[in-house]
Amino acid sequence: MGLTIHYSLRSRARKPERVCEQLARLRSRALDLPFQEVGDLVEFSGPDCHFDRCDREDPNRWLLIQSSQYVDHPHHREYSYTVLSTHVIAFSTWPGEGCEPANVGLCRYPDTVEIDHPVRRGVRETIRTRLSGWFWSSFCKTQYASNAEHGGVPHFLRCHLTVVKLLDRAKELGILEHVSDEGDYWKDRNVESLARCVGEWNAQIAGWAGRLKDALEDQGEGLSLQAGILEYPNFEHLEAAGMAGLANA
Repeated sequence: MGLTIHYSLRSRARKPERVCEQLARLRSRALDLPFQEVGDLVEFSGPDCHFDRCDREDPNRWLLIQSSQYVDHPHHREYSYTVLSTHVIAFSTWPGEGCEPANVGLCRYPDTVEIDHPVRRGVRETIRTRLSGWFWSSFCKTQYASNAEHGGVPHFLRCHLTVVKLLDRAKELGILEHVSDEGDYWKDRNVESLARCVGEWNAQIAGWAGRLKDALEDQGEGLSLQAGILEYPNFEHLEAAGMAGLANA
């Protein structure tokens, strides 16, 4: 949970060589932006695309996890299924401390997958994935870059805006399909509004985290809460502001 940028890419190219060229150009643009790290362009095919074949310490594991997609059952929309990619061309970026990696790429997927029927036990069926062409859908959580120990709101703004600038470059190259920015910066490009927004998110999440933390401690049994917001040096101040907001709501 935390303020996140969601995005998807799509290419009309058919040949992997053309897709590699498009992503190499995007990576070149990324190297000009203030990312803390930009990874190499990598390519996987067949079973090598499957993240469950990677060690947990494999640097490409999270990228491969994000290369998988979910599809809804055509007749039972409350059920969804993971579809693993068959061809991945991608690179990873890291905006900075406290921020998740922003993985960018394009993938191919199988036309159909075999699944367990959601209602009839012991029945297997084949459904269409509807994942055609070269596609990518991913996200980058930027909120916890606002931790004062990482540089506070100025650091968060640098990280968040850097991801947005990369997506701007993808749009220029004609491969950006959609962006959903929970900080609304993608739409309004208002830095002051984005700074206020992350402050509100910090307080709200701290309020909920404080409640849950107290509830777990009351239950005993050594239960504890693990959350990025708890690492903020001003957590108690944020928690109080969040609690006040929840009470008013």
